[in-house]
Amino acid sequence: MRMRNVEFMVGGFMVMGIIALVLMAFRVSGLSTDAVGDTYTIKARFENLGGLTDRAKVSLAGVTVGRVTNVTLDKEYYAAVVEMEIDSSMNVLPSDTSAAILTAGLLGEKYIGLSVGAEMDYLKEGDWVQDTQSAIVLEELISRFLFNKAEG
Repeated sequence: MRMRNVEFMVGGFMVMGIIALVLMAFRVSGLSTDAVGDTYTIKARFENLGGLTDRAKVSLAGVTVGRVTNVTLDKEYYAAVVEMEIDSSMNVLPSDTSAAILTAGLLGEKYIGLSVGAEMDYLKEGDWVQDTQSAIVLEELISRFLFNKAEG
């Protein structure tokens, strides 16, 4: 009888461990279904995304304030258009806010970092972020460095 109780406890512990691993995998992958409140959508145009994908986070001062919802190609400007859902509590982003594609961690996860401006007007649903900075591509930096070394 005592051995049976130990087996049930070990089995329960294993089930809880598997559930914890699955939940952690969802959190890391960005597929978690966290309850999202009201949001509004803003757009930005970038020359190079450097691997930015849908569901990438949008942060302000290191705090996640939204997610990338759609990435398309603007055939008129030959640039990538990124749509971002921003939490409605952040409805005080000045209209001259800038957006940059940044890299987090050793694995190179791309995200959008917002930097606030000083305008008195605020971004609203469907507005465009005018000041953007594309991703820095490591291969381009290396080739520029090698090219400059070859010239000098």
